[in-house]
Amino acid sequence: MQFSTSSSPFIAPQNSVQRIMLWVLVALVPGSITMIWQFGYGVLFNIIICVSTAIMAEALMLACRGRPIIPTLMDFSALVTGLLLALALPTIAPWWIPFIGAIIAIIITKHLYGGLGYNPFNPAMIAFAVLIVSFPKSMTVWVLPVALIPDGLSLSNVISLIFSPISDNTPLQSLLDGITAATPLDQMKTQLNLNLTVQEVQANHVFGSLAGEGWQWVAIAYFIGGITLLAKRIISWQIPLGVLLGLFACSMFTYLLEPSSAPSPLFHLLSGGAMLGAFFIATDPVTASTTVKGRFIFGLLIGLLTYIIRTWGGYPEGIAFAVILMNMAVPLIDQYTQPRVYGQK
Repeated sequence: MQFSTSSSPFIAPQNSVQRIMLWVLVALVPGSITMIWQFGYGVLFNIIICVSTAIMAEALMLACRGRPIIPTLMDFSALVTGLLLALALPTIAPWWIPFIGAIIAIIITKHLYGGLGYNPFNPAMIAFAVLIVSFPKSMTVWVLPVALIPDGLSLSNVISLIFSPISDNTPLQSLLDGITAATPLDQMKTQLNLNLTVQEVQANHVFGSLAGEGWQWVAIAYFIGGITLLAKRIISWQIPLGVLLGLFACSMFTYLLEPSSAPSPLFHLLSGGAMLGAFFIATDPVTASTTVKGRFIFGLLIGLLTYIIRTWGGYPEGIAFAVILMNMAVPLIDQYTQPRVYGQK
């Protein structure tokens, strides 16, 4: 009797690249909707420009490299990269900011290193870092949350601010000045450097009941999405726990030492990109550590570096730079955290 034979593996893997990326997209839905709700149509335009540019850049590079285009695009990795970058950008950025960022993420950070699985750095964070260093003025001004804009911001105004050139002493510039401000993290850092106390800074209307008006609800939405990824076993718990624990421990230590000049741990966890970074960016399976102990150390050091950059660095937010620095350290971490081989002492 003749039996059919096949090569290993005989058990189909539970996670494919496509399935992982689809679940990441699903988990990002609560945070994306909350950002659009809190900060307006500008977030939606960022998503459209980033995602469409990322997909086109991916198709272009695949064609140049002689790789199959449609099957590779269907792994949704370019879509995830574009969406993560869009959610990290200022909510009223001029159109060329997300366009340039998506090109940097896909062409330079991903394909020039060999494509998916070969890039040593997180593409979205490299793009963000290049943009904030190159265009600091455009990258540090954010639209106020909807609760702080009495008359709201119409779709036509958003389109004009994103796609029209803005010069000084024009109606568009006046409109932009009236609806934008620094993020709570930026304002806290600037005001503390002017010798104000935390309590005096938080008296500003930008700060909500938990961390920052609008920002706190976005962070909670990302946390819900992150818990979904953990429940579906798309990501492991070591990296998110390490990031949040590192950030919490550092901020709690300084808060207990001097509460008048150090924001509370809750402020650090619910302001800025802490939740997005912990659950969606640091957990990138290509650029993160691969060992169990290494993943926790990797996340813990990201949290530590994020706090250091936020407190003493030149930028109010440190997630992107912390992730990039730790991406560089991954080979060393993996080398010294290899599990013991079965049978060896």
